[in-house]
Amino acid sequence: MSTTEQSTIVQRDDLELLERVVEVSDAMRREVAKQIVGQDEVIDELLTALLANGHALLVGVPGLAKTLLVQTVAQSLDLDFSRIQFTPDLMPTDITGTEVIEEDRTTGRRVFRFVKGPIFANVVLADEINRTPPKTQAALLEAMQERAVTAAGETYSLGKPFFVLATQNPIEQEGTYPLPEAQLDRFMLELPIYYPSREEEEEVATRTTGEEQAEVNPIVTASDLIELQQLVRRVPAPPSLVSFAVKLARLTRPGPEASDVSQEYVSWGAGPRASQFLVLGAKARAASRGSPMPSLDDVRAVAPAVLAHRLVLNFQAEADGRTTRGVVHELLEESRDWS
Repeated sequence: MSTTEQSTIVQRDDLELLERVVEVSDAMRREVAKQIVGQDEVIDELLTALLANGHALLVGVPGLAKTLLVQTVAQSLDLDFSRIQFTPDLMPTDITGTEVIEEDRTTGRRVFRFVKGPIFANVVLADEINRTPPKTQAALLEAMQERAVTAAGETYSLGKPFFVLATQNPIEQEGTYPLPEAQLDRFMLELPIYYPSREEEEEVATRTTGEEQAEVNPIVTASDLIELQQLVRRVPAPPSLVSFAVKLARLTRPGPEASDVSQEYVSWGAGPRASQFLVLGAKARAASRGSPMPSLDDVRAVAPAVLAHRLVLNFQAEADGRTTRGVVHELLEESRDWS
């Protein structure tokens, strides 16, 4: 078989997989909609994170179904799921696992055995992640980046796929610990959840006070999802798109390349991981819609969720009432004039 024939087969297989991505994305939206009213944009962005094999942080006031949304997404995936309720007294070993002493009944010798914690699952819900101290939050750093856990000198690989979907309440102050920048940078996307519209809230009230509860069915297995994630990686990104994404990330950093708004209001901009996630997020978003190649609009669409939580604003921004998302939106408006 010639190289050209092999390339044609690979391309045809990828096109078939691309159709499968669209089918899975549409099916997941339908399944999640059985439990969740509205929040279409958040659900689409969660799909982007799943296809890109990235972690997501959901931020919203109490009562907006953040936890239910993550649980429903997990139910639509045929994957291992665990929930960790973060509290001020939670210890790192409560997340990663701990060593216990066991006695061998035959020899009478005592040996240590590592008991895996709830982090050893495919989908981990870190509920109210900002309610635990930094020492415990740090237990997630290695797991989220290297997909591994080190305990007592041994490194244990986490199963594939692996996602941390965390929730955070932005208005609760008592007993909370702001996530450090290193922790925030591990999240591919930060997704704000807002109050529903009047019609959506009426639908919520109707559904949740009735007798019947819809059943969410799993629509994709671990091996299927890994295959779709690999396809997303193979989606080509034009050099112009990569250049656009990198330029957008670099404009957030105060210095010679910064935009005027960043120079005035940003103390610390987005790092190189933001450039990677802009490209990867654009690929995943394009694939979920059946497009074989991402566009600049795909980069713009994922930019607020990728960049906003990576910016640290200065006192002038606070005095002028600026927000990180507002700064990102100004940069996106500027980007439409780039040649």
